[in-house]
Amino acid sequence: MVRQVTNKGLWVALSLIGIWATSTAILFSLDLEQLPSWVKFGGFAWQMFLYVGLFVTAHDGMHGSIAPANRKLNDAIGSLVLFVYAMFPFAKMRQMHDLHHDIPARHGDPDFHNGKRRNFFAWYFNFMQNYWSWLRLGLLILTFHAVHQVLRVPESNLSWFWVFPSVMSSFQLFLFGTFLPHREPVNGYVNECRATSTPFSEFWSFVSCYHFGYHEEHHDLPHLGWWQLPAARRLRLVKET
Repeated sequence: MVRQVTNKGLWVALSLIGIWATSTAILFSLDLEQLPSWVKFGGFAWQMFLYVGLFVTAHDGMHGSIAPANRKLNDAIGSLVLFVYAMFPFAKMRQMHDLHHDIPARHGDPDFHNGKRRNFFAWYFNFMQNYWSWLRLGLLILTFHAVHQVLRVPESNLSWFWVFPSVMSSFQLFLFGTFLPHREPVNGYVNECRATSTPFSEFWSFVSCYHFGYHEEHHDLPHLGWWQLPAARRLRLVKET
């Protein structure tokens, strides 16, 4: 499969950003005290799903697949989405992600565990230490209070539909995009990228993490957008049968 220079990646990215922005604006305007619990939890789950999509979109930007024919536009959208997600710096994140692709699941890979504690939570916190900073946390707290004071968005709405979903999306991304694909199999790694793909149907692959779980395909063909990975997966399965 080769890179196809089309506008589809751009429209996919802009559509997801638009859906997230519209959803967030609506949920911020609701009176939570008048809503049943299932609406609040449903809104939380929906926002979590969209925050996963924002990060996966930024990840596509790191590989140049949002706008393959226009690097500046690609990087601008990737930077915007990553900033909206959690104020991460795009250039540094791309540099670290390139390192992950160069030496996946090896010493020096910023996404890998420390070689000692390999369980989910120890690996997750080791992973987050490589990307987080107290400065970013402070800026996010200031933004929270600024949005509350200036835009008059209730703190409960900000917590339910921004803070909690974005934090929980990091667990979802880590589980399906790092822990499951890159943990060492019982018989050891069997390919150079040291990655496996989740055996989910295309529907559940999308719901779980925007096909990020088709991780062997992603490492083999990193220029493909998330929405192209199912086709790459189908092609691989056909070749293996």
